[in-house]
Amino acid sequence: MTQLHPETRTPVEQRTDDTARDLAEVEERLAQFFSDRIAASSAFDDSYRRLWESARDAAEGGKRIRPRFILTAYRGLGGTEPGVAVTASVAYELLHTAFLLHDDVLDGDTVRRGRPNVAGGFAADAVARGADSARARRWGEAGAILAGDLLLLAASTALARIDTDEWTRERLLDILDHGVFVTAAGELADVALAEGLGADRPALEHVLAMTEHKTAAYSVSGPLMTGALLAGGGEDVLAPLAEYGRLVGIAFQLGDDLLGIFGSEDITGKSIVSDLRQGKETSLIAYARSTARWEEVAPSLGRSDLVAAEAGRLAAVLEECGARRFVERLLADHVDRAIALLDTPSIPPALAAPLADVARSCIGRIS
Repeated sequence: MTQLHPETRTPVEQRTDDTARDLAEVEERLAQFFSDRIAASSAFDDSYRRLWESARDAAEGGKRIRPRFILTAYRGLGGTEPGVAVTASVAYELLHTAFLLHDDVLDGDTVRRGRPNVAGGFAADAVARGADSARARRWGEAGAILAGDLLLLAASTALARIDTDEWTRERLLDILDHGVFVTAAGELADVALAEGLGADRPALEHVLAMTEHKTAAYSVSGPLMTGALLAGGGEDVLAPLAEYGRLVGIAFQLGDDLLGIFGSEDITGKSIVSDLRQGKETSLIAYARSTARWEEVAPSLGRSDLVAAEAGRLAAVLEECGARRFVERLLADHVDRAIALLDTPSIPPALAAPLADVARSCIGRIS
C-alpha cells in the first residue's frame, strides 16, 4: 500500500492521525493512573487492592466518547498543545467510569459490557466466601459506591492540576461541577420515575428532561466546551457547542432507549430485559402510555421476574403502537437541529464536519 508523506495527507487524514495519537496517550495515562493506585493500595488489605483492580477493569473497553469530544474540539479549533487536552480527557473518562459504577448500583445491575461489574464481582466474591445473598449484595454495592467516589475525586483533581492559567482552570472546574450537578438531578429523576415516586402519568417532556440531564451535560456539552476552552475558544464558540451537546446528548439517550428494547446484548453489553424489569420511564414508555395498547404493557413493566420471551412481546407492542417510530423521528429531529447549529462562522469546518458526522451517527444504531 502506498504511504502518504505527512505533507500530502488530507486534512481529514491528518485529523484522524492526530486523534489516534491523542487517544493512545489517553490510554497510557489511564493505565498509569490505575497502575499507581493499585500499587499504593497494596499497603492496605487485599480487598482494597481488588477494588482498584475492579475500577481499572470498569474503565477498560469503552468507546472513549468524552475524550473524543474534547480532542475533536481542541484540534478543530487549532489547539497546538494536545497534552492539556489529553489530561482533560483522562479526567472525563474517570468521571464517566464513576457514573457507570454508581449507575449500576442505582439500577441493581451486576453486569456491564457483558461481564461482572464492580458490584457483581464483589458480590460473587462474598458468596464464594460464604456470605448470604443480602450480605453479598451490600458488599458489592459498597465496593461500587466507594470506587465511584474515588474516581469522582480523581477526575476533579486531574482538572485542578491541569497546566493552564488560573481563569481557564476555574472555568474548567465550573463546567465539570455543572456536569456532575445536572447528572445527579437526572439520575434522581430517573429513579423516581422508575419507582413510581414522580407524576402518576409522567409526561413525555418530563422524561426528555430527565434524559437530557442524565447524559448531555457531562457526556457531550461539557467535554466539547472543555476542549474548546483549552484551545482558546470564546463564548461565540462555547454557546453553540453547549446547545449542540444538549441536543446530541438527548439523541444519544433516545438511541439508548431504542437499544434497551430493540437492540442486542452484543451491542449494549446489558440484557435487553433490564430496562423493562426496572420499569424505566423511557421515551418509548412515555409515548406508549398515551396509546390504546398501554394496558398490554403496564402489567409487565417493572416485574423483576420478567423473562426474555415476555420482553420480546412487549417490544412488539411498543413497535405496533407507534412508540418506536415516534422515538426514531424525535431522535432524527434532534440530530437535524444539532447539525444546523454548526452552521456559524465561529465554528470552523475542521470542527463542524466531524461534529456533524457524530450527530448523524446517532441515527440507525440498531438497524
